[in-house]
Amino acid sequence: MDPGADERLDKAFMALADPVRRRIIARLSTGPQTVNELAEPFEITKQAISKHIQVLEAAGLVTRSREAQRRPVHLNAATLEALTAWIDRYRLIHEQQFRKLDHLLSTTQKET
Repeated sequence: MDPGADERLDKAFMALADPVRRRIIARLSTGPQTVNELAEPFEITKQAISKHIQVLEAAGLVTRSREAQRRPVHLNAATLEALTAWIDRYRLIHEQQFRKLDHLLSTTQKET
């Protein structure tokens, strides 16, 4: 396993711990947006939104590009896929344990 993978996961999960940042990620799932566009539904300053975006960028969850005067923020799907893969690995282990328990319970019920 990549030695930096744990650190990247930590940064991403810490970034997603904040509800504003989760909402920013949700908004970016529909496509790239500027800071002004991202700030619209929030009752916080654009400067605060920019700081949230910096945290998301440091965690590898978003990237920025330059299109003339615009600097759209883009969702980095690869990082979200890495988080999902990490979660799925443990989800599958637990599902397997529950299937074994279900099988044991159904076998026990048939015997009684």
